[in-house]
Amino acid sequence: SSQAEEGEVFISSDPQDAQIIKGFALNFMNMRDASTGQVMWESPSDWKDKFFKQELEAHIPREILQCKEVSREVNFTSAEKMDEFKLLQKVFFQGRCMEEWFFKFGFVMPNSTNNWQSTIEAAKEMLPAELLSGNVTIETNFIDGQRLLAKSLVRVYYD
Repeated sequence: SSQAEEGEVFISSDPQDAQIIKGFALNFMNMRDASTGQVMWESPSDWKDKFFKQELEAHIPREILQCKEVSREVNFTSAEKMDEFKLLQKVFFQGRCMEEWFFKFGFVMPNSTNNWQSTIEAAKEMLPAELLSGNVTIETNFIDGQRLLAKSLVRVYYD
């Protein structure tokens, strides 16, 4: 199906997993030019309520494509404990998975707010912004140990 080729929004039907996601909040996310520390993009405040419910839109300045490395900061709150929290991100373009990024956070204390910074290296061959804009979706798989808790989906526009 075409849905699978662009990624999907998903919450596990397992009650324990669903409970973790119910108690999970993305407070904010930003992306910086890793070399200068300049903030290039911040998540809109309304993402918090929509995160695992619908496809979201990110409008990112096209200058970010010139960065050799991008530093991403994620601030999240979790009501539940997670033993081995990690993210698998899949980047889809024109119906195919172009890149996969894996990030491991580790142990998450219950009722904690956490700041998570990761650095992402730019792809060697970067397609032009005009071609990418609106045609790229990023599916993020939220995982604890071996359990897939949920997926979020963001469509990226380069403005």
